[in-house]
Amino acid sequence: MDLQFKNDVEAIDAFVDKYKELRQEIAKVIVGQDEVVKNVLMAMFSRSHALLIGAPGLAKTLMITTIAKTINLSYSRIQFTPDLMPSDIMGTEILDESRKFKFVKGPIFSNIVLADEINRTPPKTQSALLEAMQERSVSMNGVTYALPEPFFVLATQNPIEQEGTYPLPEAQQDRFMFNIYLDYPNFEEEVNVVKTTIHGNMVEPRQILSIDEIVFYQKLLQKIPIPENVYEYAVKLATMTRPNTAMAHPWANDYLSWGAGPRASQYLVIGARTHAVLNGKYSPDIEDIKAVAHNILRHRIIKNYKAEAEGITINDIIDKLLNQ
Repeated sequence: MDLQFKNDVEAIDAFVDKYKELRQEIAKVIVGQDEVVKNVLMAMFSRSHALLIGAPGLAKTLMITTIAKTINLSYSRIQFTPDLMPSDIMGTEILDESRKFKFVKGPIFSNIVLADEINRTPPKTQSALLEAMQERSVSMNGVTYALPEPFFVLATQNPIEQEGTYPLPEAQQDRFMFNIYLDYPNFEEEVNVVKTTIHGNMVEPRQILSIDEIVFYQKLLQKIPIPENVYEYAVKLATMTRPNTAMAHPWANDYLSWGAGPRASQYLVIGARTHAVLNGKYSPDIEDIKAVAHNILRHRIIKNYKAEAEGITINDIIDKLLNQ
């Protein structure tokens, strides 16, 4: 496809049209879950990663394979188990016929990586994946191998199966832009799911975007102008979550033991920028930050015992901060 546009405004308009087409195509396969699909696509267009938390059987894998097909991306699914080793993800060196070491790439060398049940594997393997996410490369015996562009990790956790899991440390959760909660479908959606899946005639999604287009639009988003008040509001929102600091909100002092770091401020602005463009705006405002705040702050702030005792949830605390 020709990606020559007269100006950035024309390019943004074309991007919004493509995004709408993409959503329609995904909706042919994924019934409901509109908000989740929107958030996953936002994280991908923002060149970031997402952590999905939801019960088994809510079409997490199907969602990712569908997105991969609509954008013609290579796709890997890694099932995390207690015996999974870092080399099972990254790749390993083997002796070839000429008795020289050859690097065989692992499943992480894909455009979209689904890290299924990431909390089932030991910290050594978790940190290997998260390091690759951050650096967008893999180092093996002093040689660095770049991961393909675009590169997007969607990790999943099942919240109900706490036995035999290794919870992701806060510092590693921080590398995910979004923490997305996947809820059960409503009654009508579930009836539609059953109707469309039990006959075996699943719709095959068609390709909407190419790899070149998605890389072009990711770079386009980075050029969007951001007003000064948006930067200030993002930083103010993050600093309000930090207990016992100068700008802490009273609820942070009362109910939080740990607040969000500077990466939260960065992601609030990045998320607001993408949210604005996908909703037809050419620049983000404070409402865009509010729209992405829950998914960005949810895994970056930690409640204390008082909040637990009084039944106050993380979402209650974020709502309180947003209504200041």
